[in-house]
Amino acid sequence: MGRTRTGRHARGVRTAAAAAVGALALAMLTAGCRIEDAGAAGSTAPPAVATARPTASASADDGKPGGGTPSPSATPSRTPSASPSPAPRTLMSVGDRSGRVRELQARLRQIGHFDRSPTGYYGTATVASVQSFQGKRGLSRTGRTDTVTWDRLLAMTRKPTAKELDPPAPAPAVAKPDARCLTGRVLCISKNSRTLSWMIDGRVVSSMDVRFGSQYTPTREGTFEVYWKSRHHVSTLYDSPMPYAMFFSGGQAVHYSSDFAARGYSGASHGCVNVRDEGKIASLFDQVRNGDKVVIYW
Repeated sequence: MGRTRTGRHARGVRTAAAAAVGALALAMLTAGCRIEDAGAAGSTAPPAVATARPTASASADDGKPGGGTPSPSATPSRTPSASPSPAPRTLMSVGDRSGRVRELQARLRQIGHFDRSPTGYYGTATVASVQSFQGKRGLSRTGRTDTVTWDRLLAMTRKPTAKELDPPAPAPAVAKPDARCLTGRVLCISKNSRTLSWMIDGRVVSSMDVRFGSQYTPTREGTFEVYWKSRHHVSTLYDSPMPYAMFFSGGQAVHYSSDFAARGYSGASHGCVNVRDEGKIASLFDQVRNGDKVVIYW
């Protein structure tokens, strides 16, 4: 009986010991299940120390604490490129009519680039003169008077006098009048001398240069009379101005021509008798009456 109690006690002790050993093993296994970062072999790496990198300030170093040389990665400031010079502005060109054009022609005439009296009209003759001047000075031969051309011309010339701006026209060589011109009030027009003489009873009152039609549009010859006057006439056929028009045969008339004033005899009319002196034709227009005779001859 005593052995039996002793055996039970021994088994109880062994059972308790086994339970204690199992509990200890379970505790050790549980402690070894901590999740670690990959590559961390059971040890924890020391925390990294963040190193502050200096950054370049928006402005240059002003000598204050903390200022320094900008980092190489800073974007350098760009030097603005010079803006291109503006193109020369055109001051005068073909078709212009003004006192400034007259001054241009007078100044060109002073240095030998314009070989006629100033008219104030910018025609083909003025274009050629401006091109000649520009070519001599190494400028673009545009024929237009721009700011560069005008400034260069002003520097080389002086202010024109009144006589240079409006020189007196030389008296045209008047041909011996046709016999039909010796009586009454007559516009006596000679194709040979290219002159028009305003005559009253055989006396020459005034004379002026004239231009005629081309071989394809010739000016008619013969005796006519003025049948209509139109001070500000514009051709309905050619849409061109015909100031101070005095019609004598169909659509043919004596009138002022700005083209004749600009180009001279290098051009021709469409059959009319062109006058290039505006002052003289304006005065003549005021004197001539409807019914006055017109004689055109060689």
